[in-house]
Amino acid sequence: MAKRGGFPGRMGGFGGMNMGQLMKEAKKMQEEMERTQEELGVKEFEATAGGGAIQVIVTGAKEIKKIKLQKEVVDPEEIEMLQDLIVSCTNEALRKVDTAMTAQMGKYNIPGLM
Repeated sequence: MAKRGGFPGRMGGFGGMNMGQLMKEAKKMQEEMERTQEELGVKEFEATAGGGAIQVIVTGAKEIKKIKLQKEVVDPEEIEMLQDLIVSCTNEALRKVDTAMTAQMGKYNIPGLM
């Protein structure tokens, strides 16, 4: 007959860890993940384009905080190039957020989560 709360032939079913302890560990990990997400959410990420002519700052929550343009790139005849640089710079800043999120959340190593 199996031990109470376990599986036959196993040590408690989860490597000797009972279900209550497993749930406690899962809750602790969830709290740590939420704290990590909050910390990254307020962190700022910066990217530049056009040799520093454009700067974009975004938060870890992927909100644009600031776009700074150098005066020399504001040419009415080159508006399409300016738009492309802004898009490129913003996407780079957002990639930095994704990279930081993956690095921070990867330490939890939960299959299927990321």
